[in-house]
Amino acid sequence: MKAGTGRSLLVVKPSSLGDIVHAIPAVVSLHRSLPGAAIHWIVNTEWEPLLGGMPFVQPVPFPRKAFTGAGGCYAARRWARENLRSLEPDLAIDFQGLIRSAWLTRMSRAGSVAGFRQAREGAWLFYDKAVPVADWKTRHAMDRCLALAEACGAPRPGEPEFLLPEGDPVDESLLAGLPGIVLHPFSRGKGKSLSPSEVIDFCKMLHPLRVVVVGSPVEEPLALPSNAVDLLGKTSLPQLIRLIRDARWTVSVDSGPMHLAAGVTGRLVSIHTWSDPRMVGPCRLDAWVFREGHLLQVREIAPGQFPEQRGRRRHYAEAPRLLDQQDWEKIATLVTQD
Repeated sequence: MKAGTGRSLLVVKPSSLGDIVHAIPAVVSLHRSLPGAAIHWIVNTEWEPLLGGMPFVQPVPFPRKAFTGAGGCYAARRWARENLRSLEPDLAIDFQGLIRSAWLTRMSRAGSVAGFRQAREGAWLFYDKAVPVADWKTRHAMDRCLALAEACGAPRPGEPEFLLPEGDPVDESLLAGLPGIVLHPFSRGKGKSLSPSEVIDFCKMLHPLRVVVVGSPVEEPLALPSNAVDLLGKTSLPQLIRLIRDARWTVSVDSGPMHLAAGVTGRLVSIHTWSDPRMVGPCRLDAWVFREGHLLQVREIAPGQFPEQRGRRRHYAEAPRLLDQQDWEKIATLVTQD
């Protein structure tokens, strides 16, 4: 379907946090090229708030967690019949690229289905238009999504648009003042999380700036200094967005909230150990990346400068600290500048 000819679109990108952020510029581009088209977006229920900044998108909440166990397949099929079969979009675009997401496009009874030729699990077999993306293994996920949208008729934008919601304020009694720095220190990815001692020492280094520590809760409470606030496990997704918007800087390990921050601001430092920041780091050229003693903006990273070292995950997971004192001083110097 070319720009200007369609009446309805279905976007399939249920998860995860970072992946949805990466798809937003592509969907905005589709909307710009088809301003009158109705756009539905299948999104996991927990990530639905991410779509709140796009009034032209109608979310289709997908309760993925309800489809586990022996009856999961039956429940998913019933949900699809009840929620998708009436959509009948002119075009369904599978930005997820898995067999499950490809199946959802077909359950919508779309007139045509497009997706990546490099989609996994044989998902491309479900597509009417399987789009090959050049340099797939070295191309950022946001660029992949833009390439797919372009193949569906949406011109590539000069600057990607991240239409994220404004977010919700955090209770003042918890925050005790606007955040100076938002710190997201922990990741589910092996060998990516900071140690508790690094979190505490970095907060001390930033005194008297207020530091708000966010993310999933940890078993043992952190003994944070007086300038830091522990909001681990205490914020909703909209509240996290507002915190990032209000912060002077966000410092994050390689994780979903890092990608969320990159969609909001260039005042971000993304800490990488073994992952390639050109491929899975911040999508904004003005954001900052730290890896192997180097602190530089994304636009300054040369191709192949920091290749993925997946085999080093265990090394970093077992290391007492990811960064040394001089590394933290570099980051602190940057984020405390006016």
